[in-house]
Amino acid sequence: MITIQEAKTKKELTEFIKFPFSLYKDNKYWVAPIIADELETFDKTKNPAFESAEAHFFLAYKNDKIVGRIAAIINWDEVNHQQKKKVRFGWFDVIDDIEVTKALLEKVYDLGRKNNLEYVEGPMGFSNLDKVGVLTEGFDELGTMITWYNHPYYVTHFEKLGYVTEKEYMENKFPFANAKPEFFEKINELVKKRYQLKPINFKSTKAVMPYVDKMFDLFNESYANLSSFVAISDIQKEYFKKKYISFINPEYIKYVEDKDGNLVAFAIVMPSFSKALQKANGKLFPFGFLHLLNARRNSKDVVFYLIGVHPEYQNKGVTAVIFSEYHKTFTEKGIENCYRTPELSDNLAIQLIWKNFNPVVHCRRKTFRKEL
Repeated sequence: MITIQEAKTKKELTEFIKFPFSLYKDNKYWVAPIIADELETFDKTKNPAFESAEAHFFLAYKNDKIVGRIAAIINWDEVNHQQKKKVRFGWFDVIDDIEVTKALLEKVYDLGRKNNLEYVEGPMGFSNLDKVGVLTEGFDELGTMITWYNHPYYVTHFEKLGYVTEKEYMENKFPFANAKPEFFEKINELVKKRYQLKPINFKSTKAVMPYVDKMFDLFNESYANLSSFVAISDIQKEYFKKKYISFINPEYIKYVEDKDGNLVAFAIVMPSFSKALQKANGKLFPFGFLHLLNARRNSKDVVFYLIGVHPEYQNKGVTAVIFSEYHKTFTEKGIENCYRTPELSDNLAIQLIWKNFNPVVHCRRKTFRKEL
């Protein structure tokens, strides 16, 4: 018999977070999150996502053993301002038993129906800066700290339960050797001259901080037209600033300004923390933070996390300025491989940006939808 219980206490939420550790034990492609970090994400008093979102965390039990988990989420900004009558689900993990999947999803449907919502979509987080999509290809590729990993049978479960594909995402990679300066140096110089632009590089986190609010404003502007985009609020900006910016190597943050000091483009790259997180196995202490520190300093793989260009400057070659700056930094650091986070497969503009680097699609993922 399957029973479902809501995880509310710190102990229950810790069990919710730890379930994948047993489900993916000895899986060399799954990347463990930091347990304390996940707990903070689920803490209504700490994560400002809860100002505009509601979430409930459920655990499935069979013979007194945890066999699945799911978060049922409503992003009220999305529902009220964008009129998308949607209930989300995320942090979904389950044994290969479709009855467990069915029982967990029923809790999501209950939340949706209770609030007169029309359909369910997932897996996805509270906002656009959270993880998204169930893996459909690339099960033998190492995950990243900003993606979920899953077993192939997850997709089978959704399809058998009448779900259809809502959005498709691609993840690409290419060796840094593919980033040949002749592809962007000439355009870089032309664009800087024509639009009177200048790149901004940083050597310290302190120097980055005054620009961060502008960057989030630009993020909201540059991504506004993408499907399911929900803007980041001022409170979320403060939270992300404290939580993430100090964690990112300042030399991996690049900005481009116009002659009046307005931010027209930005990019954030992170060293790959995947192998360090696997070694840490969910804990920062006693040695986890040392593995992460080592990766921050010495990782030869990087992940392109975000690139944003002001709508007025899109399709004008501004990314050539960013690539030129990264080429110098990566050459200095001896970077070997570049990875990109999930990008919507219909985002043709972003695909054009990368075409000269001959990227290879190494993972695909989807969100699934079902009418309530």
